[in-house]
Amino acid sequence: MNHPRILFLAAALAAALSACQPKTAATGDTSPPVAIVDKVPISRDFYEFYVKGITGGKNSSDLKPEQRAAALDNLIRARLVGEEAGKEGLDKTGDTAYLLQLSRLNVLEQAVQENYLKDRKPTEQELRAEYETQLAAMPKTEYHARHILVATEAYAQKLIDRLDKGEKFDALAKSESMDSSKNNGGDLGWFTANRMVPEFAGAVIALKPGEYTHKPVQTQFGWHVIQLLETRELTPPPYDQVRQRLEQVVEAKKFRLYTDELMHNAKIEKLLDQSSPSAPARGAATPQGTPPAPAAAPPAAPAPPAPAAAPAPGQAPAAPASTPPAQPPPKN
Repeated sequence: MNHPRILFLAAALAAALSACQPKTAATGDTSPPVAIVDKVPISRDFYEFYVKGITGGKNSSDLKPEQRAAALDNLIRARLVGEEAGKEGLDKTGDTAYLLQLSRLNVLEQAVQENYLKDRKPTEQELRAEYETQLAAMPKTEYHARHILVATEAYAQKLIDRLDKGEKFDALAKSESMDSSKNNGGDLGWFTANRMVPEFAGAVIALKPGEYTHKPVQTQFGWHVIQLLETRELTPPPYDQVRQRLEQVVEAKKFRLYTDELMHNAKIEKLLDQSSPSAPARGAATPQGTPPAPAAAPPAAPAPPAPAAAPAPGQAPAAPASTPPAQPPPKN
């Protein structure tokens, strides 16, 4: 199975942590041992699996003798530490028990996903249909704007009054804004409306190029004075450029439908809203962390969709734009 490197490590170390029990025939591993630790073997296949995880896919034969020996020593060390954890009951208590459960669910879900999808590869028709769906949902316009972020409405209004008297927007942003974009005169670069919180997006869409808001705009970040610099039509990426991503999207949707069916057929009783000693009272306010400021520059490329994370089924990612826009204030 082609798991990411972290899953190789997680699986190897999780196995080492649970290795106080002898290996059984249920594993299907009949390879000879590379070491025997307290009468429990570490098999050749398991060792090779571990080596691939820590070397990015290399076999032990590709390593120098001292590297092979060091890898085996590390695995033995993890086995011994795992035995101690088992003796002390640490694998059954606290966060450790939950982490082991989640690691197991994650590995198993990815195994099921790979097995389910191996005979359900997306057809050309499915990919074309998904491409059209993504195009229909894709924003048609990009905006280039700048803003000044301050703490109060009254102060934002004073800045608008100064703009009305002829002061330069970028100069005010550099001297008065609380946002990191102040270093660029408040410039947020190019972005689409769906990349912004609704209040900010609505204000930008209502402006014409060159105009600024004559009333302060409130978001969860504070009070904004916004100026729209220019707009442009968003050019969708060609089909061939995003075909691989579309395959991932279609596969994710297929697996989501499969897990939806499992949810539908299972007998599930949800008790989340029942009171518990560790849960906040119903209706109590839940504190939230301070949201990040608008990013001054976009990421180099859209992040690739991760395999379905445990225990929630994988979500279907959106197809990437041809040029990722800069990020204005993100949605919560």
